[in-house]
Amino acid sequence: MKFKNTQIAGLLLFLPFFSCQQKVVKKEKPNVLFLIIDDLNDWSKLLNKDNPIKMPNLESLAQKGVLFTHAYCSSPACNPSRVSVMTGLRPHKTGVYGNKSDWRRALPDAVTIQQYFMQNGYYSAGAGKVFHHFWDGAFHDTASFNDFLMLPKTYPDSPMPEHKLNGFDWYGSLNTDWGAYPAKLEDAVDYKTASYGVKFLSEKHEKPFILSIGIFRPHMPFFAPESYFEKYPLKDVVMPAVKSDDWDDLPSGAVTLLKDKKWFWQGMEKAMKINPDAWKEMVRAYQSCATFADDQMGRVLDALDNSPYKDNTIIVLWSDNGFHLGEKQHIEKFALWEKTTHIPLIFVSPGQIKQGLTIDKPVDLTSIYPTLVELSGLKPKAGLDGKSLVPLILNPATSMPPALMTYMKGNHAIRTERWRYIQYADKTEELYDHNNDPNEWYNLAGDPQYKSVIDSLKEYIPQHNADQVPDMVKPKSVIETGYKPK
Repeated sequence: MKFKNTQIAGLLLFLPFFSCQQKVVKKEKPNVLFLIIDDLNDWSKLLNKDNPIKMPNLESLAQKGVLFTHAYCSSPACNPSRVSVMTGLRPHKTGVYGNKSDWRRALPDAVTIQQYFMQNGYYSAGAGKVFHHFWDGAFHDTASFNDFLMLPKTYPDSPMPEHKLNGFDWYGSLNTDWGAYPAKLEDAVDYKTASYGVKFLSEKHEKPFILSIGIFRPHMPFFAPESYFEKYPLKDVVMPAVKSDDWDDLPSGAVTLLKDKKWFWQGMEKAMKINPDAWKEMVRAYQSCATFADDQMGRVLDALDNSPYKDNTIIVLWSDNGFHLGEKQHIEKFALWEKTTHIPLIFVSPGQIKQGLTIDKPVDLTSIYPTLVELSGLKPKAGLDGKSLVPLILNPATSMPPALMTYMKGNHAIRTERWRYIQYADKTEELYDHNNDPNEWYNLAGDPQYKSVIDSLKEYIPQHNADQVPDMVKPKSVIETGYKPK
């Protein structure tokens, strides 16, 4: 059953652990399973049955709790997005904008979600890509865990193929590779990450725990075992919709922000002159990787279902950002459009959240921290930028501010149920009407008839933007990963 903005929805959510004041009351501390999938966009059947990507485990999970169909990342890049989620602080306030921003040095006193639960008597464990993976885990926050499986050289995978599988040796780094790899499922880093979660959930724990599991796929390079490619025959691959002149109505702010990212789409156009199926093969690989990631999450979720913790564990599943596969003539993320910011968000809490609930109102990921705290019955954490989603879960008619996204200093997007408004650092703008233009092909910002819409959305644009914090200095211990050209 699908709920939208109706008063009736609130009456249907009789949750036994909520009092009439809509506060969480728990007899014992619940455990928390904190699940992250990297670069998972909105193209899965989880969000629309007509979408091509098969993710049955996520679909099953959503039926056990609440699915937010219009959830958005805080920032369309791994490091700033994850830091924002873990600290509950928005990028425009912290200055953590980039993938190399030295977040912990800039925020030495920030208390992460994991740390806050540790302060409240929890044991924190984890594996995989939880914090940013760059430089062999240099951005990982040791203080947030009692135990963490830190596999050596986990980026992008271990071991790596000797040659780029797609054959485009001229086409940049390992990040631009895709294909069936590794030969053995057990050799994939994500399999090892999920295995840590399975083992942890099979063990006896005296203290309540927060278990963080971060699956790297479908992040590039798009590697998954051959069996996952077989699920998406090349001849049947569904391709993104692309408008050939999509950049013609973009403002100067967009061009400036994305000029260093245009190479990927331009490279793909060159690749298709060599191999006409190059783009289709890349899209197929992404879809295969997403289903592989779903299977690894399924292993962890099955382990929970088979454990004594099943009925007393809160689950949250989210992705750090979306991903373009050619939409708007763009590949990767690092933009403020729908495809690179729209992500899945699921909460499950036995006895607290009605099963099979769907909420369409836009929210962003700064809500995860306060929502987990409230669902767990902990004292509210002061100083968080996001709002708890518990009132919205209780009554989907509850008023919420629109979703806010930021990428680099001064660039912001606002998403309401109908509109996406983007304002860039140079004050140029984009406006898209999702009722009539879900692909964001027609920028309405220059049309005077939409001035009142823009004026109303501008109110949510931050007026003060922190300077970008310094980048981390590459540790001397880091060995650059490369590939051997043929």
